[in-house]
Amino acid sequence: MTNPLPLGQWLNAPRPDDTPVAWLDDRTWTLGQLRHDVTLLVDTLRQQEGERWALCFENSYLFIVALLASLHAGKTPVIPGHSRVSLLEEQQYLFSGVLSDRHLDIDGKLIVVASRHQTIARWAPLPEIDENRFVELFTSGSTGTPRRVVKHIVSLDREARLLADRFGARLAGCSVVASVVPQHLYGLTFRIVLPMAMGLPLHAAMLYYAEQLAALPHDRHYLFISSPAFLKRLDTELAAPPVRVLISAGGMLPWRDVSTTVGWLHIWPDEIYGSTETGILAWRHRVEDNLPWLPFPGVSFCQEGEACRVTSPLIHEPEGLQLDDILHFDSAGLFSIAGRRGRVVKIEEKRISLNEIERRLLELDGVCEAAALPVTRGGRQGIGALLVLDEAVRQRGYMQDKKAQEFAWRRALLPWLEPVAVPRYWRVVDEMPVNSMNKRVYAQLEELFHENS
Repeated sequence: MTNPLPLGQWLNAPRPDDTPVAWLDDRTWTLGQLRHDVTLLVDTLRQQEGERWALCFENSYLFIVALLASLHAGKTPVIPGHSRVSLLEEQQYLFSGVLSDRHLDIDGKLIVVASRHQTIARWAPLPEIDENRFVELFTSGSTGTPRRVVKHIVSLDREARLLADRFGARLAGCSVVASVVPQHLYGLTFRIVLPMAMGLPLHAAMLYYAEQLAALPHDRHYLFISSPAFLKRLDTELAAPPVRVLISAGGMLPWRDVSTTVGWLHIWPDEIYGSTETGILAWRHRVEDNLPWLPFPGVSFCQEGEACRVTSPLIHEPEGLQLDDILHFDSAGLFSIAGRRGRVVKIEEKRISLNEIERRLLELDGVCEAAALPVTRGGRQGIGALLVLDEAVRQRGYMQDKKAQEFAWRRALLPWLEPVAVPRYWRVVDEMPVNSMNKRVYAQLEELFHENS
């Protein structure tokens, strides 16, 4: 395995111009074309006064052009969590202008980036990227206000080295395809930084459907960067593509989806635990349900009551960061994830743990997924339970007599939960509402309990 290239050397390292970088359909972009396209955009950006430029791209090759050109031109790439025009206009104070691969109907500066499909005649290395430079990402905070997260270039390089050490030998000869966007750190790291650092060609388009995954040409072997949400929707009747390595992150991957995926692709998934703020923290190769997580080298956890603080070579703050997750450690330093902190509500002056309710709901016969949330009806607050049931229970009980089934569930929960914690309102759905990263969308969950629903 070759050492991964740091981001500042992606263009300047002595590699042949015809090295493939990315492909889409029957078009392949080479390193020579990337050098040409970046050089042109660097010249354009140097003439612009603005310091901070938002990157809004569908094409990953052009995203790389904009990322490298911004950094080599001494600008700061800003990666909003979306490319919707209305939100870009609302958040214009976050950046000086927008770089995109399409025309956007926005006020302010917009540079549309395209590839000239030319190779530079004689490559003159661009000025080094200052090692203190960084990328800004914006995640949606709990208040809905975008939360700024700074990722230094050295941190992205360290993350690529950790991943190369863990997966490098298995990735040799792979092409990279993904069902996640580079607007989040997971997508940025695994879909952009890792393949560029390791010299792996990457697919320039995102995969939205299992049909697109199944239709990939069989003359390559693939590293598939996925989310649990995508794996939940696999159509195993399709012909399986030649995926050599499957990585999943962004949320918990239910065991039944692991089993379905393995039955189709004949490989076990590798899962990554981390966040935009922390970067990668731990890893597991899921061959059975309750395997613990193994921290990456240099990652240290310290319990602070129920909370847990983590330090890592990828975390810029020397004091580390406090996690929202509750972790349980074994004697070997491996851990399991027991839920999230702060999911406690007060009902009739009693503190109720939504995590505990969900845990007990999952123990009910036939319940595959469960979400608990506070619901207010007529000025009175109670607990709502949203369930995904297996097919046998749906047909045998719930669909025939909902009231009787809900009564049976309440009776089964009473030995474990206080009466006010036993759900009063019930909804059964085919699948849990989640976003593209398999995060639950609580606004959508709440809508299911509106009084007219």
